[in-house]
Amino acid sequence: MIHFALLFSRQGKVRLSKYYKPYSQKERAKLVKEVTSQILARPSKLCNVVEHRALKLIYKRYASLYFMMAVDDEENELIVLEMIQHYVEILDRYFGNVCELDLIFNFHKAYYILDEVLVAGELQETSKKLIARLVSEQDQLVEAAKLGTVEEDGTPLQNP
Repeated sequence: MIHFALLFSRQGKVRLSKYYKPYSQKERAKLVKEVTSQILARPSKLCNVVEHRALKLIYKRYASLYFMMAVDDEENELIVLEMIQHYVEILDRYFGNVCELDLIFNFHKAYYILDEVLVAGELQETSKKLIARLVSEQDQLVEAAKLGTVEEDGTPLQNP
């Protein structure tokens, strides 16, 4: 099971964090500091799995961003790397070659996509097409709400 997921830059700035186990704010800040410093200090030639406390930190670097998931000790590392790859491919499909600025200015979309992929620390959806369709429908709903052509419960107005 995934305990938490982090996306952070090469400078150690957290761009996205999602926790699937309860941690206090103090524990979260300590974990982020320990984890980012431990991963950033590693040479790029080393493997993408690090043991930290009773967890395995599995990460992958794409351009200037690190995608990291902390999982149980008995979790399969290759499957978690595939989950990271899956999430990155979905972000690439949505943003068109995702970059750090996309995540900064559209963090709500990155969280929404992550919530479509992972639920309660487990992989929920593997279909990239389905997730793309769901995100597109969500975008259309948001646009309709901005234009005032949708009710508060999400149903379209009869005569806008």
